[in-house]
Formats: sequence, C-alpha cells, structure tokens
Amino acid sequence: MIKTILQTTLVFAALLFLGNAYGQAVQIELGPDEIGLNETFTIKVTLSNDKIKSYDQFPEIPSFQKQGISQSSSMNLINGQMSSSNSIIQYYKPTRKGEFTLPSFDILINGNAYSSAGKTITVGDPASSSPSRAQDPFADFFGRSPVEEPEYVELEDDAFFSLSVDKEDVYVGEGFNLSLAFYMSEANQAPFQFYEPGRQLDEILKKVKPSNVWEENYNITNIEPEQVSINGKRWTRYKVFEATFYPFSEGEIEIPRISWEMIKYRVAKNPTFFGANRQEDFKTFYSSAKTIKVNPLPPHPLKNEVSVGEYQLRENIKDIEVETGQGFDYSLGISGVGNINAIQPPRRLSVANLNTYEPNVRQQINRGYGRVSGIKEFNYYITFNEAGDIELANYFEWIYFDPTREVYDTLRPQAKVKVVGESKVNQALSNQRLGGLYDRIDVEDNRFLNEQYKYYFTTAINLLLLAAVILLAVLIIRKK
Repeated sequence: MIKTILQTTLVFAALLFLGNAYGQAVQIELGPDEIGLNETFTIKVTLSNDKIKSYDQFPEIPSFQKQGISQSSSMNLINGQMSSSNSIIQYYKPTRKGEFTLPSFDILINGNAYSSAGKTITVGDPASSSPSRAQDPFADFFGRSPVEEPEYVELEDDAFFSLSVDKEDVYVGEGFNLSLAFYMSEANQAPFQFYEPGRQLDEILKKVKPSNVWEENYNITNIEPEQVSINGKRWTRYKVFEATFYPFSEGEIEIPRISWEMIKYRVAKNPTFFGANRQEDFKTFYSSAKTIKVNPLPPHPLKNEVSVGEYQLRENIKDIEVETGQGFDYSLGISGVGNINAIQPPRRLSVANLNTYEPNVRQQINRGYGRVSGIKEFNYYITFNEAGDIELANYFEWIYFDPTREVYDTLRPQAKVKVVGESKVNQALSNQRLGGLYDRIDVEDNRFLNEQYKYYFTTAINLLLLAAVILLAVLIIRKK
C-alpha cells in the first residue's frame, strides 16, 4: 500500500550548518520515500538568516522529470530576536513506477558547496486522494476543489546573443572594439535569467581573444541593462564583455562562432496563486563568426616605430621668458584616441643650444563608449646657453599615422621661448669637461713633473747627438 504525502511521517533530511557570526544554517530536505505516480518529489534547500543569491542546478533523478523551481521566505520575531529563512524547492515528476535511487550530491548555494547523502524513492500506483504539488493546499479551507497540475508552455522569445566589432578592416596598430552582449526586445515576453556568466565568459575568452595583440579590457564587473535602438526597434542590451584590441602584425584575425547559455523559464498555462507558475529550462544562443583584416602601414622610414590613431599635441606653456642657464619645466602631451600605452617620446632634433635630460612620463587612459582615449605627458627640464628667440618646434617633433585620413602626420610644439642674458656656452663646456690637462694646475705639486721633463729632454738630446755621429762616420767611410 502506497503511503501518501499526508500519511508520510518519516522525512529524510540532511542538515548542514555554517557556524558563523551571523548564525547562518543550510538545511537540505528530501521528499518522502514513497510517492504515487501522479505525485511529485521535492528537494528543498533552506538558508537561515540570509538570502539565496545564487544556486547551482539541482541533481537529476533517473526516471524523473524536473518540473520547475519555486522560492519562499519567512521571518520570525521571538523574545525580541529576529530570524529569517529563505527556501528554494525543486520539483520532480516520476515517469514510471518502480524503485529509483537519488545518488549523493553536492549543490552550490551562494558559492558554497553543501552535500546530501541521497536516498531511494519508490514510485507506486497513482494516489487517488493525496494532494500533489500542483494542487492548491488551501483548496479545502476556501471551499474550492483541487486543481490539476499546471501545464507548462514555452513562450516565443525575441532575443539574441551577439559578438560585434566596430571595424573589420584595420591597419597594424589600429584598434578595433569587440563586445559580447545579450539583447532582448521591449516586446519580449519570455522570462530569462543569466546562467553562470563568469564561468561561461572564462571559457569564451579562451576562444575569442586574438594572439599577437595588445588588449585594453573595459573590465565589466556588473551586467547592467542599457536601452539601445537597432534599425528603429528598441532593445535592452546586457554587455558581458568589451575590449579594444591593437594588432601587432598584418594578416587576418579569425573570431569563431560563440555559444551563450541562458536560463529560460517555461510558464504555467493556467497559473494559480499558490502553485509553481514557472519551470526552469535552458536555451543556448549563438553569435556569428567574424574575420578582421589587418593591413600593413604604408611605406615610411619610421613605420615600425610610430603610433597609430587620432592625436593632438598639448603644451603647458605658450610664451615664456627665461635667462641663459636658467631652467624651466616644459610639459608636452600627446592626447587622442588610440593605444595610449604604446606612445613613444617625441624625437629630439639635433640642434645646439638646448640642454635637457630624459623626460618624466605620466599617462591617463579612459575606456568607454566603445573606444580607448587618453593622454601621455612628457615632462622636460630645459635650459638654454645663448640668448635669442627660440621656437621649440625646431627642437621636438612627434610622428604618427592617422588611419582615418590614411596619412602620416607630424605634431610640433607651438611654444616660443625668449632667452635673455649673457652667453653660457663656455660655462656649459666647462661643466661638461671631465678633467682637462690644466684643471688642477693650481693645487698640484709640479716639482716631480719638472724633474721628469728634464730627464726626458736630456735623453732625447743625447740620442740625437749619437745618431749624428754615426751618420757622419758612415759618410766618411763611403768617401774612402
């Protein structure tokens, strides 16, 4: 004889507690050992004093079909102490009679794993009077007759998953933006929920990220809805990833077709106030593959060194007056859209009269609205040795390639410096000497040097006299 749910007095339960400061406890409760073919089996997880923010999929049971998930919460106030509990229940419907085993399983609740030992479930003949999950537990109280288990239907969705790029033809060093997003139209009626986006994204990026590129990641940490319009139709966009890539070499970048899984709920055809009116299901969406063509830069002596993008030059001074030998700070910034991190210092032209050292460098990078922009500043300390009107354009230049205009361009300073005062050229040369012949003549004892000088001079004279005597002797011998 099959015992019904109301007759069942023994309920298998596994209790797991986390003894933390907040008094959290997790309880996993399994349904009865015996049910009728028209009844349901449940796995209920209850979390005390905290909300259920995330949970893993419930286990599969042989010859049972999952029939949806419901959630509930309660709050109690006893002797001035408040406690709460939140529960999530997975329903299962048997497909045939027999004895079946629910194996031991683990389930993740709020990122923590909890275990249950499982159990054996016996499914017998349909029960005639026992209420099932789909029946209204308050039907008798309100004088209503029990309703049958709801029929779940799948609503047609108006949604898609997209991998999009803003350019499919770029130059070496030119950035292209890549984003991954889920879209739902404003008219969509199908209920969706994100399913383990972090895990899915980790797997996707292994396939999506090209090799031999510099990446500027937009670091999306929260999936937020955005209202966008596509071909006159309004959509809600949920970006899950965005980055700009700068290729180092020419060729083609292949981005494969990507899959993205969402929880899509089936809804009850005839919903009831107390019943589970939706059933968890899954749907996989697919993006299109993309090919990015990377072209070489046009011929130029510096094509392997220049930055690629749209840039402007900024300065901290326009006109300034200084004295010869007097130093001043000069900041030259390159700002615009492109790979800010790859910007190199301006070229120093080989013109005399200007003294400086390697600059201090500071940069700021902004990522947003589908592009990378910012500024890189080079701070110099400059002195001049000669008076005159100086144009810094004769001392610095910065060459880059503009992919929009497809031309090389040169940025030069506009600042002018009026240098006044006496020439400091000799002083500058003196400061640069590393110890000349007479640098320490006033402090050195030169007596030893004088004795050495006399010795070398006397020796040289004696050698010359000896050579002259030998030469004279040879000439006399030849005449004889």
